[in-house]
Amino acid sequence: MTIIEQRPGLSTVAPTPAAPATTLTPSAPSPSGRIVVHGAMAPRFEQILTPAALDFVAELHRLFAGRRAEILDARRRRHEKINAGLELTFRPDTEEIRRDPGWRVAYPGPGLEDRRCEITGPTSRKMTVSALNSGARVWMADFEDATSPTWFNVVDGQLNLYDAIRRQIDFTAPDGRRYALVDRTPTIMVRPRGWHLCEKHLTVDGQAIPAAFVDFGLYFFHNARTLIRTGRGPYFYLPKLQSHHEARLWNDIFCWAQQQLRIPHGTIRATCLIETFPAAFEMEEILYELRDHSAGLNAGRWDYIFSMIKNSAERADRVLPDRSQVTMTAPFMRAYTELLVKTCHARGAHAIGGMAAFVPGRDDPAATAAALERTRADKVREVSDGFDGSWVAHPLLVDTCTRAFNQVLGERPHQLGRRRDDVSVTAAQLGDLSDVGGTITMDGVRTNIRVSLQYLAAWVGGQGAVAIDHLMEDAATVEISRMQLWQWIRHQAVTIDGTAITHELVASCIDQEMERLADPDDSDRHTRLVAARDILEHSCLVERWPSFFTTYAYATYLVHRVTP
Repeated sequence: MTIIEQRPGLSTVAPTPAAPATTLTPSAPSPSGRIVVHGAMAPRFEQILTPAALDFVAELHRLFAGRRAEILDARRRRHEKINAGLELTFRPDTEEIRRDPGWRVAYPGPGLEDRRCEITGPTSRKMTVSALNSGARVWMADFEDATSPTWFNVVDGQLNLYDAIRRQIDFTAPDGRRYALVDRTPTIMVRPRGWHLCEKHLTVDGQAIPAAFVDFGLYFFHNARTLIRTGRGPYFYLPKLQSHHEARLWNDIFCWAQQQLRIPHGTIRATCLIETFPAAFEMEEILYELRDHSAGLNAGRWDYIFSMIKNSAERADRVLPDRSQVTMTAPFMRAYTELLVKTCHARGAHAIGGMAAFVPGRDDPAATAAALERTRADKVREVSDGFDGSWVAHPLLVDTCTRAFNQVLGERPHQLGRRRDDVSVTAAQLGDLSDVGGTITMDGVRTNIRVSLQYLAAWVGGQGAVAIDHLMEDAATVEISRMQLWQWIRHQAVTIDGTAITHELVASCIDQEMERLADPDDSDRHTRLVAARDILEHSCLVERWPSFFTTYAYATYLVHRVTP
């Protein structure tokens, strides 16, 4: 049974950092085990928040929330050991899995055979139509880093996917132009939010439901059978996994969900993002746990850099240079991506490359030409390394990525037969930051601050993917920025011109950037910038940094936002 609590409209952004940040309390107690909806009901939300769909989500919570809590606790305990000096290595207790040459993952699901170009982005109506008309082979519909998880965005995104799968979606631009779907559209893969996030607008017995259960459950319940009838399937990207135990939990969820809807075992397919440093040591084990449901691995480069900084935060000998200077040719990044390709192709799994985040600008031909050339070079390197496909963040990059892969693939859908037996990567190489090169500059300090403030101001306003300086910024790139600031302060890093990076220096630079970004005639912008400053300072000017800025930012600034 479902209880819907109608709530009055609230302000777009919490008026001060002291705004309530706890789970909302329903107006009346609910019977034990029943789900309560605390968010406002916008038009058509009832099509997604049906009693049956919410009961499905509630059952996911009852069956699996305990194991999810154990996973978060295991993450904390392992991170404490890493901070105390633990050096990660390949697990001795799973060596038998790695040494067994006989197992393979499932053959690619319908619509996932050819993934040479995948476009990513949030599930807003405009982006949904744009992505599906982009010419890419796959669209990764993102409820995670590219979405600001307002209640409206979460449910509206489900509505847009519901409509898209049934080809009943269009978009009308402000200038009156109408965009409908082209005949051939990409295969849809959905990325739910990570294990660390909760959806506070849905509770069972007063407990907020893990956001991953909400995003996966609503999408799967409403669309799995329709997708199968159209020759596709319910496909997912799994973010921020840190161990094969986390992959095992997802696999158990998939098995249960298929049984509930009485669809064949193995219909669900999922690509795991290898975007945390600990996961790099368990790639084969992650594939093994999901082997009946596996759709390969993806090199989530931005989150991986963030995770590397986070896992090295307490070590003065592992401080990275400006984020713009940490490229895919850095030795530790080469080791990680080459091991990923080798692992995938040894097990018959797709290896999907990282994001091309460049944003072409029609008003700047030189910047556009540079973006296209950098994207081309990036994708040529990936396909030459053996990747089967790659990501882009903008429709105008689809052709560049596709042509780069066409030159190697031709008519072949992938490179699964190309083994990388020439690759041998050690645990030490994965964690070796000694040869990264590059420098720390004051421009890097200011860029980290400026980009974070601009992005976070948009994020609290409901926008999760933001073009800044011809780059598509999302939560992962801001995580790199704020984590670098924290680590530079912690270890009193010195810029190339001899400036010591201190708490006072960064605080002063934040003051200066706030003044530069301010618009005295725009009160809404001022409110959002004040919120952005609070989130940034809470993430980098503190003694103990939060694992993710989104946890604090969501609870403080988004829970009470109900307007689009």
